[in-house]
Amino acid sequence: MNIPEDYQQVMPYIIIKDATAFTAFIKEVFGATEKYKVMRNEHTIAHAELQIGDSMIMYADATDQFGPCTAGMFVYVANADETYTKALANGATFIMPPADMGYGRSCGIIDPFGNTWWPTTAPNVKIGL
Repeated sequence: MNIPEDYQQVMPYIIIKDATAFTAFIKEVFGATEKYKVMRNEHTIAHAELQIGDSMIMYADATDQFGPCTAGMFVYVANADETYTKALANGATFIMPPADMGYGRSCGIIDPFGNTWWPTTAPNVKIGL
């Protein structure tokens, strides 16, 4: 099996309204890098890719043919509290404020596009059974 470099075997594919604003939000909140973008027309993204750390997210603008399809994502971040604050400042709403959990410091937000995010700072101990 051949998987292109910098891609993982499973990637979220999000279809949303206002993919251009989504790009700006993800860059600001998660420090994402835009890797690829194809426009359907002057205002509509047909396909785009953002990289957060070593993970790729693919997305596109919703159309009459392809309606919105949001996602829920767990993402490791350097500082869950700072990411939470930055997300809220950029239009996200909260699900859960930052709290210490058995798997790290975690919080929950819904971005302005309907996606659910669980930014989490991992503890310095091994998690598992």
